[in-house]
Amino acid sequence: MVLNKFPEVLADPGVTRQVLSDHKNLMVVAFRFKEEGAEGKLHNHAHIQSTYVESGRFRFSLADDTFEVGPGDSFVIPSNAVHGCVCLEPGTLIDTFTPRRDDFL
Repeated sequence: MVLNKFPEVLADPGVTRQVLSDHKNLMVVAFRFKEEGAEGKLHNHAHIQSTYVESGRFRFSLADDTFEVGPGDSFVIPSNAVHGCVCLEPGTLIDTFTPRRDDFL
């Protein structure tokens, strides 16, 4: 096992992504939002996603719902649900995907 083998890469303006661990059935990824107003643009994917707010504050859009989250909050995004977020206060989201996001490797 090799720890920290994945580099931090630019995901969106003001947002970096780093794979923390992966297996064909599961992947853990840190998204670091460096500035207020940075966005995780609306998108969808076949993977089920769990999001944990390590730090910061975010406004999420998920399907027809909009809500704010902060440190310690977590929620699940169903497969193919359209979702995205806006950073209200810089911080880090820890996302878990099943199965793994091969497009992040």
